[in-house]
Amino acid sequence: MDTASTFAWLMNLRNAGSALGLERMRELCARLGHPENEAPCIHIAGTNGKGSTAAMVEAIQRAHGRKTGLYTSPHLIEIGERIQVNRQQVSTEQVLQAAEEIRPHYEALAAKGSEMTPTFFEVITAVAFLEFKRAKVDVSILETGLGGRLDATNICQPLVTVITSIGLDHQDFLGDTIEAIAAEKAGIIKAGVPCVISKVSAAAEAVLVAQAKKVGAPVHFVRDRFKSGLPETSLAGEHQRWNAGAAWLACELATGLSFDDVKAKAALCAVNWGGRWQKLKLKDGRELIIDGSHNEEGVRATESLLAELNKPTVVVGALGAERARALLSVVAKHTGEIILVAPVHERACTIEEMKTLVPTDYRGAVRSSSVAELFPAVMECSAAGQVVVMGSLYLVGEVLARYEGRSAPHSSWQDKLSVKP
Repeated sequence: MDTASTFAWLMNLRNAGSALGLERMRELCARLGHPENEAPCIHIAGTNGKGSTAAMVEAIQRAHGRKTGLYTSPHLIEIGERIQVNRQQVSTEQVLQAAEEIRPHYEALAAKGSEMTPTFFEVITAVAFLEFKRAKVDVSILETGLGGRLDATNICQPLVTVITSIGLDHQDFLGDTIEAIAAEKAGIIKAGVPCVISKVSAAAEAVLVAQAKKVGAPVHFVRDRFKSGLPETSLAGEHQRWNAGAAWLACELATGLSFDDVKAKAALCAVNWGGRWQKLKLKDGRELIIDGSHNEEGVRATESLLAELNKPTVVVGALGAERARALLSVVAKHTGEIILVAPVHERACTIEEMKTLVPTDYRGAVRSSSVAELFPAVMECSAAGQVVVMGSLYLVGEVLARYEGRSAPHSSWQDKLSVKP
């Protein structure tokens, strides 16, 4: 295998952008011998919380002695984070090897025309299926990449589906109303397959329930299962307890996979998921908190955690003005200093744009910086006091890489959300 050639091919594919749809993915996996059907799976969609919920489902399944495959996106630092077996990420070399195995099938489909040319995300999803097949996992946990109905992961035949939340995000792809976005997420609901619904608005719930009724899928609500109290979890925040409830209920409903309350409780209290109100220690003993609350629903969920702190310094970076505005409106209430940075991403909101989005009634300090300046060495931070990093997961990945002394994330490995003409 010519690693450089394979990498260049994948990067060109990534730069071509994304396109929603299932036909390409179905044909690609058919050519690969349907690796997506090798193990039972649990399928998770939602605006926020799907990654955390997927990690919780994986922890519960592994606590029962099963070999797990976990597929999530985006990654924080390395592409292999997206594809994990028993919570061990695959290497970049493994990703490239599997991609090279897929390449002849990609080329055969591309020869049919642009509409049948698989996207970067579809190829990486196929890599995950191949790796899970090769590892002979007992169960796979799949997080949708974007939406649900037309997402590449939606070719699976799950034991259970989960909808974690519905909020306004990715409107250019999914629609500009809660109802439209809910309809896209509801696309993962399958006939006869139990669907778990977590904390959603009444408007979203109505759409989800209607779709479940239409296809004949039984609906199970987290609120009904845990009337006496949501499960505890090691991840901080009430929103994570809702995610824990969704994970628990999904595992209870997964036919053929035994479930034990004691094992589930222990797993939820030991789960870890990077970049979600993650508490770290700096060399000088100060606390650093990193959180990828990248949209309005996400930052509202973590606002109570921010409010518990004593006016920390908050580092902010986001993709897009709407996300930055929502983030800054909350941060401004609970901080004495805002430091604006621009994540390394083509959709990043510039520092100048973010300056105009700081609430006019904010009286604290506002300054600009960079990740390299703020985190000059391993476990070091030049900002004063308790520091919280909030916003884009791409920013989270940059900060974690510098904190740990690892190479900066390769931006070309991240998905490019531009629809093909």
